[in-house]
Order: sequence, then C-alpha cells, then structure tokens
Amino acid sequence: QVQLVESGGGSVQGGGSLRLSCAASGYTASMRNLAWFRQAPGKEREGVAGIDWDGRTSYADSVKGRFTISKDNAKNNLYLQMNSLKPEDTAMYYCAASGRRMTALGSADVNSWGRGTQVTVSS
Repeated sequence: QVQLVESGGGSVQGGGSLRLSCAASGYTASMRNLAWFRQAPGKEREGVAGIDWDGRTSYADSVKGRFTISKDNAKNNLYLQMNSLKPEDTAMYYCAASGRRMTALGSADVNSWGRGTQVTVSS
C-alpha cells in the first residue's frame, strides 16, 4: 500500500503562485504513475495533471500553460507548480497513485489517494 501526504496548499491572491508537494512512502514499482486531482465544493473530483513512469505528462485544458507537474524519483516526491492562479482554481487538491497510466486523468484508475491540501484563491 502506498501512503501519500500532500503539503503546500494555502491562500493566495489571483495571479499568484503555489507549489504543492506530495511525499510517497511504501512506494513500489507498480505504483509509479502519479497525478493531481482537485475537488471544489459541490463539484465532482477532476483530474488536473498526470505523470507516468516514463515521464509522459498530461494536463486538464483549464490548467494548461499555468500548471506544471514534476516528480523526483530519488525522493519519491511529486510536485505541482501552479502559476497565474485564478479563483476557479480554489479546491482541495489530492495526490494520487496508480499501477495504470495516470495521463488519462481517470479517477477510476487510482489505487491510492492522499488526504488533500486546500488551495484558496481570492479575486
């Protein structure tokens, strides 16, 4: 079982930046595909960005050009650099891991979830 712990959330004004981190433990080769999801109040959880074992990445259209997903395999850490933040980016952000590719950003493929970190963007 993979344990995922997110950090780096907070409150920021529109146009600002935040960097989320996710520390993975109990990590195995079968869980090398990672992603960030988010869920705003009253809305369904949605995929934000994914990165697979081979470095392939994908992004939701709403964050392309503003967010960057990366990972440090040596430290088993996942990151999400978020720039030019908008009020509509306000949500709880979750780290996710899977034995299947995460670049499809499908929540049904997720095997392990973190508990989330809150991001609030004010206008």
